[in-house]
Amino acid sequence: MGRRGAAGISEQVDFGTAELVPDGDRPGGWTLLIDGVQHSYVDAEDPRYLEFEYVRRLASVVDVAALPGKPLRVLHLGGGALTLPRYVAATRPGSVQRAVERDGALTALVRRVLPLPRGADLRVRVADAREAVEGSGPARHDLVVADVYGGTQMPARFASVEFAEAVCRVLRPGGWYAVNLADAAPLAFSRGQVATLRAVFDDVCLMAEPGVLRGRRFGNLVLVAGAGLPVAALARSAATEAFPARLLHGADLDRFSSGAQPVTDATAVASPAPPRDLFG
Repeated sequence: MGRRGAAGISEQVDFGTAELVPDGDRPGGWTLLIDGVQHSYVDAEDPRYLEFEYVRRLASVVDVAALPGKPLRVLHLGGGALTLPRYVAATRPGSVQRAVERDGALTALVRRVLPLPRGADLRVRVADAREAVEGSGPARHDLVVADVYGGTQMPARFASVEFAEAVCRVLRPGGWYAVNLADAAPLAFSRGQVATLRAVFDDVCLMAEPGVLRGRRFGNLVLVAGAGLPVAALARSAATEAFPARLLHGADLDRFSSGAQPVTDATAVASPAPPRDLFG
């Protein structure tokens, strides 16, 4: 049974303690924390509002994946508070979405406290994300979005060529793969992920804040892979953020990933753990 207080709702879920904390400055705003670490932010009244910068970058991929308003078939790996699925449902009505989240109790809590918008075609499967992708039929999705973390780190098994190949197989022709990474200097994990996706997909670009790219702080980097990437549109979107991001592509991405080799299941490691003081 969950515990409700002035600060929100706290409940034991399958993989830790989840808290849903209301935003005192924004009606409808809620932050999901798991074991004290921020995982998602949802505005229940306005699903188009996205608090976290990396989520806005993922949303920019949704925005240019097809003509405005056209429905998409989207597979979300990692559910959390289902922030991006809510955004897709609001901006592209009629989209068919599937999410894979290993924590069934967390999904039940989120859907009870923050119900999905009416008419959203979203099914959440409680499963391991890699097993779900590998067991899926081919060419089913226009977009696959990966935001898979065990605690504060992306598990190694989602960072390999073999996993990227499995994702590529479930994409429709012309489909894209977007993945959220977290890294710090010397950005070896992200450089390896660029090399890994380049070994599988026709094209790859990267979006991140300059401070993260220079290794000055721990932060998020979003990689997008596929054919016919709208690099100019993504770059414009990244540059107009409150905290502008840079987009690396082509020769710039060559320099960023110079010397990095594709990662396999045999060599993959988890993403770096954040600094101990990052979350207060």
